[in-house]
Amino acid sequence: MTPRRPASPLTALTGRLIVSCQAPPGDPMRDTGTLVRMARSAQAGGAAAVRVNEPEVVAATAAAVDLPVIGLWKDGDTGVYITPTVRHALALVDAGAAIVAADATARPRPDGSTFADLVAAVHAGGGLVMADVATADEGREAAAQGADLVSTTLSGYAPGSPRQTLPDLELVAALARSVEVPVVAEGRIASPEQAAAALAAGATSVVVGTAITAPTALTRLFAAGLTP
Repeated sequence: MTPRRPASPLTALTGRLIVSCQAPPGDPMRDTGTLVRMARSAQAGGAAAVRVNEPEVVAATAAAVDLPVIGLWKDGDTGVYITPTVRHALALVDAGAAIVAADATARPRPDGSTFADLVAAVHAGGGLVMADVATADEGREAAAQGADLVSTTLSGYAPGSPRQTLPDLELVAALARSVEVPVVAEGRIASPEQAAAALAAGATSVVVGTAITAPTALTRLFAAGLTP
């Protein structure tokens, strides 16, 4: 019998902002307590959900905010490293993630599994799956394999997608035309105007990270702007 999966997290995200509360390795903000406070601040500011990295942070965040937690687990920095295996995905479900975000590109997964295997495991555990993709073809394939949402997270960062400095609104629009699941715009969204443009292009919701939760990167940007 197929487990019954909640639809409420998806309803809560429609037309809304998701804040990515993460920090890279070595950054002073990469501390569980600090990231939880980030998530609480996002909730206070009106976010509909938060996207956080690693089971420990997922568990602490789920206990601290009354929002859906989108969990991922970055393991490594090349190839498929965003929730790369079924083991990683189930650890996030166990930690309290309502939605598990995972790389759904065409690249091979380190445990030899398929994206469909990961989706089936998460669904069996009662969670939903956000497919992080780089191209429209990958998004369509991820939806066919059972993804509950498709996100443009990897556009510009994975083979087959063009490098660019602006949000990939063309990919957002292509996915909105070709998949029946919600489309999430993520990647290089740096202003409220760009976030609104992503919704206008067909996104169901929008993820913003660096522009809200990355003081080190933002300080570096301003400092560079003052350098002759």
